[in-house]
Amino acid sequence: MTRARILIRRVHLWLGLSVGALFVLLGLTGSALVFYVEIDDLLHPETQVAAPAPAPGWASPVWDRALATGRARFPDPAGKWSFEATDAGGAIPARFYPSASHAGHHSAPRMMLWFSSDGTRILRTAPWGGYLMSWLYELHMQLLAADTGRQIVGWSGVAMLVLLTSGVIAWWPRGSWAKALAFKRRAVSIRRLRDLHKHFGLWSAGLPALLVATGVLLALDDVKAWLLAPPPVPAPHSVATGGPPISLATALAAARRAVPQARLVFIDVTGAGDTPIRVRVALPGDAHRRFPGSYVFVDRFSGRVLAVHDGRRAGVVSNWMRSIHDGSIGGLATRILAVLLGFVPLALFVTGWLHWRRRVRAASPLSC
Repeated sequence: MTRARILIRRVHLWLGLSVGALFVLLGLTGSALVFYVEIDDLLHPETQVAAPAPAPGWASPVWDRALATGRARFPDPAGKWSFEATDAGGAIPARFYPSASHAGHHSAPRMMLWFSSDGTRILRTAPWGGYLMSWLYELHMQLLAADTGRQIVGWSGVAMLVLLTSGVIAWWPRGSWAKALAFKRRAVSIRRLRDLHKHFGLWSAGLPALLVATGVLLALDDVKAWLLAPPPVPAPHSVATGGPPISLATALAAARRAVPQARLVFIDVTGAGDTPIRVRVALPGDAHRRFPGSYVFVDRFSGRVLAVHDGRRAGVVSNWMRSIHDGSIGGLATRILAVLLGFVPLALFVTGWLHWRRRVRAASPLSC
């Protein structure tokens, strides 16, 4: 065996022992998050109704009604509200971000709310991170450690890419491919463990690496900006006119005129300052159904469209990486595949660790 191959195998071994457990954690939590919304709905039947009303659209008065209901519950004039427009009907998911003055000396977490379909009642409230699926999301994205955890996840993902690549290089056959790919059922247990480890890695092909690579880009904004250089999202400002702010219905009408072919996804509004109303939309060709990258910014006083950001111009990788990472790129089939791929790190870690332990015991003088 050449020195280079010995070195690669050692790199693969020690990376597996050092970041392997984190790889398992991220894989399993990622599997759970593929069906995040559906699992959360099952766990919280209070947001489900027997006969849900149709989902509110661009011209619905429900948005202003829900905003008034939310502000009555959380009277923070400078707080930010974000309403999600789903196609499912029923409860309306929303997010409330308290302002710094309202939070006081402590940083208050954002609050998740679910409004009745007519916007007049709040069916459920929960702080982000305070219920199971949001806790799993924070664990997966940043190890419950805010920006520091996000950096650890991102750079550990780079190490995981090296781990996967070194495993393929270390295995790469120098002779018969048939022999290298064979699974020797009658071999000793240590050889069967090696073959299991090899096949778990090979037959999942490059898909785990693809999920890891997109996860790195989602976690490390600076790396994404350096590699992909996506166009920046505009940051326009509203111009105070002395009059009251416009209604959400007026803002949505203006946004719809600007992008008549778009589908409404999110409505973001802040109660104070010069921040415009931001309408997140899905344009034809936007890759992610729930979190597309296109926006319309509407002056919160005049109702004038200040800017339109077309997320499709960010490039193929930027546009599609989230859909690839969460498995939504091909609908239900690829989401199920993403769930299964989340268990691959567990299989690789268990078989690799057992194989390593058997080798260590076999090499120990006490085992003789």
